[in-house]
Amino acid sequence: MAITEQIQEAISPWWKQGVILTLLIGFSLQIFIAVRSYEDAPPIPEKVLDQSGQVVFTREDVITGQQVFLKYGLMENGSIWGHGGYLGPDFSALYLHILGLETNKTLSRQMFKRDYSELSEPQKEVVSTAASSLLKENRYDHKTQSLLFTAPETQSFQDQIPYWTDYFTNVVTNGGLRSKYISDPGELRTLTAFFAWTAWVSIANRPGEDYSYTNNFPYDPTVGNKPTSAAVLWSALSLVTLLAATAGVLFAFGKFNYLGWKSSGEHVHPRMLPGVASASQRAVIKYFVAVALLFLVQVMIGGATAHYRAEPGDFYGFDLSAILPSNILRTWHLQSAIFWIATAFVAGGLLLAHALGEKEPRGQLKGINALFWALILVVAGSLGGELLGINQALGSLWFWFGHQGWEYLDLGRFWQVLLAIGLIGWVVMLLRAVGPALQDPHRREITSLFLLAALAIPVFYIPAFFFGTTTNFTVADNWRFWIIHLWVEGFFELFVTVMVSVIFFRLGIVSRLTATRVIYLDAILFLGSGIVGTGHHWYWSGQTNLNMALSALFSAMEVVPLTLLTLDAWDFVKLTRSECAVCGQRVDIPQRWAFYFLMAVGFWNFVGAGIFGFLINLPIVSYFEVGTILTTNHGHAALMGVFGMEAMALMVLAFRQVLSDEEWKLPEKFVRVSFWGLNIGLALMLAGSLFPGGVMQLYDVLQNGYWHARGQEYLNRDLTRMLEWARMPGDVVFIAFGAAPMAVAACLTYLTMRRSKPALEM
Repeated sequence: MAITEQIQEAISPWWKQGVILTLLIGFSLQIFIAVRSYEDAPPIPEKVLDQSGQVVFTREDVITGQQVFLKYGLMENGSIWGHGGYLGPDFSALYLHILGLETNKTLSRQMFKRDYSELSEPQKEVVSTAASSLLKENRYDHKTQSLLFTAPETQSFQDQIPYWTDYFTNVVTNGGLRSKYISDPGELRTLTAFFAWTAWVSIANRPGEDYSYTNNFPYDPTVGNKPTSAAVLWSALSLVTLLAATAGVLFAFGKFNYLGWKSSGEHVHPRMLPGVASASQRAVIKYFVAVALLFLVQVMIGGATAHYRAEPGDFYGFDLSAILPSNILRTWHLQSAIFWIATAFVAGGLLLAHALGEKEPRGQLKGINALFWALILVVAGSLGGELLGINQALGSLWFWFGHQGWEYLDLGRFWQVLLAIGLIGWVVMLLRAVGPALQDPHRREITSLFLLAALAIPVFYIPAFFFGTTTNFTVADNWRFWIIHLWVEGFFELFVTVMVSVIFFRLGIVSRLTATRVIYLDAILFLGSGIVGTGHHWYWSGQTNLNMALSALFSAMEVVPLTLLTLDAWDFVKLTRSECAVCGQRVDIPQRWAFYFLMAVGFWNFVGAGIFGFLINLPIVSYFEVGTILTTNHGHAALMGVFGMEAMALMVLAFRQVLSDEEWKLPEKFVRVSFWGLNIGLALMLAGSLFPGGVMQLYDVLQNGYWHARGQEYLNRDLTRMLEWARMPGDVVFIAFGAAPMAVAACLTYLTMRRSKPALEM
């Protein structure tokens, strides 16, 4: 009997070995791709020369133009190669299209002595073919590092300087930027040089290949930019890996009936009781109050940002762009979302660390309070610095204290350093809190996994420091998505899985073995596809077909673990209805609203990250879709539906932990309203506006080209505007019945907790 119990208590070493193997394979391939990004990045010529040998612009002009692009926060207005904001155009696509028109015009006069508009359709086809061949020829000399521009390319560069000057003048057509946002002639010239380089990279064939550095992105049939055969091939082959991975996982689930969340079937005494909280657990409530208030501010900013697409240049009769232009609002919308979600996870980690360690380390309370004010400093300092930065009030210090310019990583480098230091301090506090559990054989493994998952968060934030304002855009995008995808969707997701496991373990709902097994399983499934799958963001950013092949094959498999999360949602339902195997009575789950939010996570992970993510991840679909509203549709459903709902679950768990049954009655009413308001509002937002708007925009890309679907002509159409306005009901429900009630619940919890005496710990 003793031997049998020992066997049942032991978890197979293959789980740990499987995770290690997954990490080794994934990061070996990912580091290989990162190294290749430096080698294969499109060159920036030392000099661009015209037909007579005169300098058109230089490498320094391109790099300076990139810095102008960054310091004015233009990546939160428009995009480069599909990455960036959607209020303005894709700058590379629009520059390329104008260049194509200029080339057609020049060749038409040379070949037929008439304007292009006067030609017959067969003549236009002849001219367009000749123009495409002319632009696709790569005239870059690697020995001299010089690039020879044709006459149309030279003329187009000169003509586009006043074009982009006009763009930054008109608030109606520039996506909500301030009037005369950039007026310095020197800055406008170098910015145009940067756009010219990105357009050349998009059309010029990579040496030895018949496609451009960006794999023929953006789609523009007028200049001959069409999908490559590789995009079709690897899209088809990725479906094979999807089916194979699905079959493998279903086989595993069929063979082993203990995968997933299963009740322990034992009479286990929970170690987390409502109203029984330590001093450190009570101290983290102020984190969640800050989270709830920042969440409310973030969604209100999001509504204002969306209004710039529905009614450019006007905010119910008021010129909002004069005070808060669209690029600062979009910056704040993204940054505050990252801040409140990350803060909720930090606070959740501190809450659960005590639940694992069961003892209060000396000085822990002071550390928690100090970290809280440090986070407040980073949030307030970075958001304020971004406003000062885009208004050029910081001079040469804009990169360090202002708006760094890279989408999702907009905060200045100084604030990044403080954030990294704060995360390291957070891990130290977790280590001190769980110290006693590391000495307990029963809790050691799950506690070690908790610490390792937490440690991965500051460690994998390090790539944020690997690039700067002068880094080649291709290389910068490589490291940027190490943060956006791998850090957030990979290791934050893993840490949340660990936290959920700890919650269920300490509530006595599942056994230690079940909790530990789920952590290993999710690590293998998520990281096995997600590490290399990060590269689906790099299909069109200057990387080669090697990245496309690997990324497509692995990225397609990301939908498998997301599909399995629907099982999690049902498991959560069953766990709330479980009965004790000893006494036969139903186990009461006081934290049921935390469970409901976790159920929502399972649903939105499948819909937002699974369905909507898979919809746009295949290379052949991404080629036409990236940077359209379908990306926004996926982003909102995945970021809010998954990480946002996870943050809400942790918040509600913390509220319930510090309040007695009687004290919980009033906040619970607001939590109930918030749960339904957030989920219904998000569903209305997606179904009423973002998804149909994205499908319609994708259709326009197919019909007219990428530049058109991202341009003002398309955005100003009545039907487009109507779909933008159709988002309002969802926004109103989400804000008024979702975010606002949760903010009220947070404040009520904090005030009630402050008035009540702390209960004695078990």
